[in-house]
Amino acid sequence: MPYLSLTEVESIAREAHAAQLDKAGRPYTEHLQAVADGVRARGGSREQIAAAWLHDAVEDHALSRDWLAAAALPGSVKDMVLALTKNPGEPLADYTRRILATPGALLVKQADLAHNADPARLAVLDEATRDRLTDKYATVRRLLGLIATGDPPTADG
Repeated sequence: MPYLSLTEVESIAREAHAAQLDKAGRPYTEHLQAVADGVRARGGSREQIAAAWLHDAVEDHALSRDWLAAAALPGSVKDMVLALTKNPGEPLADYTRRILATPGALLVKQADLAHNADPARLAVLDEATRDRLTDKYATVRRLLGLIATGDPPTADG
């Protein structure tokens, strides 16, 4: 069975997240596009770009684990999507260890964090949410080894 093309993966992701909005009330598909573009700009592979389109699909219940298991996707894409899926109540340390242990997943998470922590995106949120998310993203970056302890977060991850 041939694998889904990137165009097909994008279409599936856009349809799955069509009704979803981000914390700022923007269409969630804008975030998916930004992460896919970020992976591409960082020299990511086709598999990493596909994982970028699908990185929140299982976590957000836009697509099921069963859908992912049966999808015509390389195992590496499925592995990255599952690595990037934070489970309810899962400690950040466990989540980030799984990302680091999964080939290709770190680059996708780096692009995800870069868009999530974009100052323009955070600026439209209320102060408490902005502060909470800024701290969370800095912690995840530190756990992933993307910044040294004490370094301030940056928009480019």
